[in-house]
Parts: sequence; structure tokens; C-alpha cells
Amino acid sequence: MTKRIFLLSLCSLYFILIKVQAEPSIDEDVEFNGIGNIDDNNSANPSTIQECHSTGIELSNKEQKAIRKLIARTSQYKKPLVVFVVGDHEYSSEITMPLLAKALESDYNFQVKILRAFPDHNAEENIPGLEILEEADLAVFYLRWRRLPAGQMSHIESYLKSGKPLLGFRTTTHAFNYPAGHALEKWNAFGELAFNAPPGWGQGGHTHYGHESTTEVFIIPQAADHPILEGVSHRFNVKSWLYTVLPDYPLDGSTWLLMGKSVDPNDPEAIDHPVAWIGQNAYGGNFFMTTLGHPEDFAVKSMQRLILNAVHWILDLPVPRKMRKKMNIAVPYGTHETTNR
Repeated sequence: MTKRIFLLSLCSLYFILIKVQAEPSIDEDVEFNGIGNIDDNNSANPSTIQECHSTGIELSNKEQKAIRKLIARTSQYKKPLVVFVVGDHEYSSEITMPLLAKALESDYNFQVKILRAFPDHNAEENIPGLEILEEADLAVFYLRWRRLPAGQMSHIESYLKSGKPLLGFRTTTHAFNYPAGHALEKWNAFGELAFNAPPGWGQGGHTHYGHESTTEVFIIPQAADHPILEGVSHRFNVKSWLYTVLPDYPLDGSTWLLMGKSVDPNDPEAIDHPVAWIGQNAYGGNFFMTTLGHPEDFAVKSMQRLILNAVHWILDLPVPRKMRKKMNIAVPYGTHETTNR
């Protein structure tokens, strides 16, 4: 009897492990392919029960029902929905963000939705579809100087007030640019409200060290053990010209992860500045923010790993021990799509 209970437990665990195939963040060296059958609804089908017979166990109807129930409970997993809100004039986010989203969807089992400025990246007053933010588990922003109408901004405000997590790239420090006196002018400080970053371009000393410069990125020693930095090189170089945020930003309470040193800056007194940090924003939501985001940055493996880790960590998911494969993101600076569909 004891042996039978043990074998039944082993059989149940066997099928539960099959379910791992439907969940994200599984390391590429862990494979369960071919050891069970999962139907389109991610639940055990009758042939799955039959496979248990190969273990030498003849299951009673009651035992089969119990195992199906146990497996069904492991099938409740819902893929997190990551919504990308995209619109910038300069850095080709309308191309890089969909490529990033594709990798998250195909290799790490996320649902993704891309919302882009319409009709093209230069359109400052229209990003259709923002109502889906109500369903999002994570909102990713890559914006620059938009002036969305009140109805569209209301969806972004509702998301912020929900306290759900956010991830921000580069020009999102100056995501909006409403004229003085406009009813939505407060959103010019979106960077500060959402990401503890400077409240707009030119605010709090927020500028950069020239388009001819690049940035050497290095891990802050005190943050070296943070999960977001798993697999990230201690030093790596990117094309982004370094954004200045010190001395007032990131706001107190933020945790700095990476620093940047400008290479060939246009200012002989250039100093190092944080380029990635995490924290809790004015609405109580957790965030990850990086001032990196030049299109050619996304071809750098450490940058890819940083973002992959951040997406998992901010959603309270285990950070993968290694990437499934390097993401295919090769977008030269100055490349743009002529129409966003």
C-alpha cells in the first residue's frame, strides 16, 4: 500500500512537471518535451492519464479523477500581459520595442501588446488602444514629448493609480510636453511621477553629453547581487550618450543599479550618472527605469539581459538563470517605420 501511494505521488508529480512547459522563466537546459500531452487549454487530456500506465500503475477511476483535478489546478497559470506604450521621434522605439516584445512572447511565454503613436512615430497626439492598460500586468513606456488627448491620458493615469508595475526607457523622462497652462500640464513631470526621474527635459539639470559621445556602463558594487543584474557584465559599452540626472534624481528611496561614464563627452567636467534604478513611484507602484535606449543598445547582450531580468523581477517572477538565446534586435540609429499599423 505504501509503495502504491508513493508511485501515485510520483506519477502526479510527473504530470505536474509537464505543466512547467506552460510557465515562463524556465531555463533552457530544463526540458520536459515529449513526456506528456497537454491540450490547447493547458490541461491533461485522456492520453496523459494513459501514459501513467507505463510506470506500472493501474489507476482506478477515482485516482484518475484526483490526478486530473490536481493537474487542472496547475493549469490556472495566466500568462502575464505586458503592454508597450511607444512613441518617440529619435530612437526607433517603434521598431525596437516590438522586437523586444516578440522575444518575450516567443521565448518567455508572456502575452504582449504594442501600442504605437499613429499614424507614425512623429505623431504626438494619438496612441490608440490605451484602454487595454486596464488588463495589463506590466506597462512599458518608451515615450518622448507626446501631447495625448485627455481621454487617452486618463487610461495612463488609471494605470498609475492602480499601483501596478512599470518599466521605462530613456526619453520617458520627458514623455509629455504640454504647453504652459494646459489642463494636462502636470504630466510633463511624468518622469518624476512614474519613475523618480527628472520631471522633463532641462528640468533638474536633465540633459546629455553630446551625440558624439557614448557610455561605459558599470554595476554599482552595492547592487551587484540584485536579481536584475544576474548575467549582466560588470562593465559594458553602449551607444547611448549619457543622460545627466544628478544631483537631485533619482529621488530618495530609489535603488541605483548601474552607473554610466561618458566616453568623449562634450563637457570636460562630465561626471558619472546612474543609468538604471528601481523604486516605488508617487502612486505606490514599483518600477524599473533606465536612461539607456539608443536603438543600437538593444543589440548588446548585457542590455538584453538587463531588460529581460527587469521584466521578470518587476512581475515577481523568477529571473532566468540564463537567456534562451540572444535577441535578434539590430536597428541602426536613424531607422524608422514610415507608418505604424
